[in-house]
Amino acid sequence: MIKRWVLSILVNALMLIVVAGFFDSFYLSGIWAAIGASFILSILNVLVKPFLILLTLPVTVLTLGFFLFVINAITLMITEGLMGDAFNIDGFGSALLAAIVIALLNLMIQKAIVEPLKKDE
Repeated sequence: MIKRWVLSILVNALMLIVVAGFFDSFYLSGIWAAIGASFILSILNVLVKPFLILLTLPVTVLTLGFFLFVINAITLMITEGLMGDAFNIDGFGSALLAAIVIALLNLMIQKAIVEPLKKDE
């Protein structure tokens, strides 16, 4: 379980680096900043995200789940606030765009790598 969690932190750090490479409005100072941001993001996803989802459930249902991107952007902005100068997002629009790209990267990784590995087990 811990091995899987560490692997997910490293994969998410890699995704943050990829997003930072594509967008000038998304800045990471280095690999350790990406790993730290990924760690903080994983903690926020466990502690804060369920509360935000519950709080915004009517809007999430009304938008057919697309409001989850806004919640992911909020967690990215909280992470940015906790990281200081090592991680910077130029605004909520950039965080929203990054949340969408991260979700798409996660989907591609799940389909291309994780699911085929599970079939082989």
